[in-house]
Amino acid sequence: MNIITLGCAKNLVDSEVLSAQLQANDIAVTHESRKSDHDVVVINTCGFIEKAKEESIQTILQQVERKKKGKVEKVIVTGCLSARYQQELEAEIPEVDAWFGSEAFREILQLMQADYKTELVGERLLSTPKHYAYLKISEGCNRTCAFCAIPLMRGKHVSKPMEEILQEARKLAERGVKELLLIAQELTYYGLDLYKKRSLPALLEQLATIPGIEWIRLHYAYPAQFPMDLLQVMKAHPNICKYLDMPLQHINDRILQAMHRQTDRAYIEHLINNIREAIPDICLRTTFIVGFPGETPADVEELIAFMEKTRFDRVGVFTYSHEDHTQAYRLPDTVTQEEKERRAELIMECQREISYEKNLQRVGQVMKVIVDRREAGRYVGRTEFDSPEVDNEVIIHTDKRLRPGDMIQVRISEAYDYDLAGQPIN
Repeated sequence: MNIITLGCAKNLVDSEVLSAQLQANDIAVTHESRKSDHDVVVINTCGFIEKAKEESIQTILQQVERKKKGKVEKVIVTGCLSARYQQELEAEIPEVDAWFGSEAFREILQLMQADYKTELVGERLLSTPKHYAYLKISEGCNRTCAFCAIPLMRGKHVSKPMEEILQEARKLAERGVKELLLIAQELTYYGLDLYKKRSLPALLEQLATIPGIEWIRLHYAYPAQFPMDLLQVMKAHPNICKYLDMPLQHINDRILQAMHRQTDRAYIEHLINNIREAIPDICLRTTFIVGFPGETPADVEELIAFMEKTRFDRVGVFTYSHEDHTQAYRLPDTVTQEEKERRAELIMECQREISYEKNLQRVGQVMKVIVDRREAGRYVGRTEFDSPEVDNEVIIHTDKRLRPGDMIQVRISEAYDYDLAGQPIN
């Protein structure tokens, strides 16, 4: 069996869990295999925005075509796109053998005449490099952001019990994982359903004591009702990266209100100031959406001015996708895709200049770097201020033999728009 994963890291974790269950049932399984000798293909789809949906459908059709040619026996589809559009997809692509929603481990195993093994809770067949892994601490979301379809696909927020998370983290550490990347639809909501209070700080206190875990990284913190005691825990534990991924989506009050973000500009600016006052060297990553219904060129100018003033360390940008059944779908999508792309380019051009200026300040510094891979005759790694695949990298110039997962000290000698370069000092 070959599992193809599309979309976010949360989908990747689901595929890894399914792989471990299949393997425990003596079913040979691979992930993203380029070979063509698999009897069964499972496609774990994404249905978040239009581009992701198109990629998922294209992948399904490609595998269906392989089935028609006799190269695949069964095509199984799971994940967010399937959860959101199963009825329509079944009618349009009848060649697919089975459709499932998200986290449908038991149902897929039953189809394969295999058993779900409860003793494997926390076990995964990692598809990431051996030295880092994503750790999902909850599923679903209780927020009502007008642009977002995730609650339609993933349901309400459900926190994973702390004991299960810690058990999984210990198993990962025993396998040589050095970096845990905590993920959820909303990280800072963790524990409200189970423990009646925001429990991310308490979870981090325990994760930070696990032997072998050298970095813990936080992704997707919602700004509203941000738990400020989280910052004290980050300061207290050196292995919790001074890194926070907090999607803001916009800064204009009118747009934030239309997005149902439960924040305004004054609150956001106050929060950022407090975070930086508590942890001056923190790396702040955020994402913005441009082209939301009603957004004007002046709103984009306000956003760029805010970026120039605030100087985020890392920024990503999405063009608004008009998703059916979301609250924003009733609003007229009047900004053309071409204009959305132009606005996104303006945002990233602003961030490129900020990133380069910040990188220049790193030249001459010695930074701790984790080695990720060898590529084109050189090693590539990251600092604690960078998450894999989405953030900056460090090009390591050395004749020494390094291994993925090595933690080394690198003196930075060169700065680029989004990357650094340097030489090991030990």
